Amino acid sequence: MAKALLGYVGGSDPRLLAEMRRLQQRVQDLESELMRIQAEKDALAAAASHDRIMESVDAHQAEPALT
Repeated sequence: MAKALLGYVGGSDPRLLAEMRRLQQRVQDLESELMRIQAEKDALAAAASHDRIMESVDAHQAEPALT
C-alpha cells in the first residue's frame, strides 16, 4: 500500500517531482490571479453601485440645506 501511495504522489522520479512542483506553482498562480480579478470585480461593482446611487439623486428636487 505504501508503495502505491508513494508512486501516486510522484515517488522518487525527479521528472514527476518536477512536474508536480510546476503544476502546484501553476495552481497557486491561478488562485492568486483569481483573487486579484475578484477584488477588481468587487471594486468595479461598488463603483457602479455608487454611480447609480448618485444618478438617482436629483439635485433639482433636493431640499435646500439648513442655514
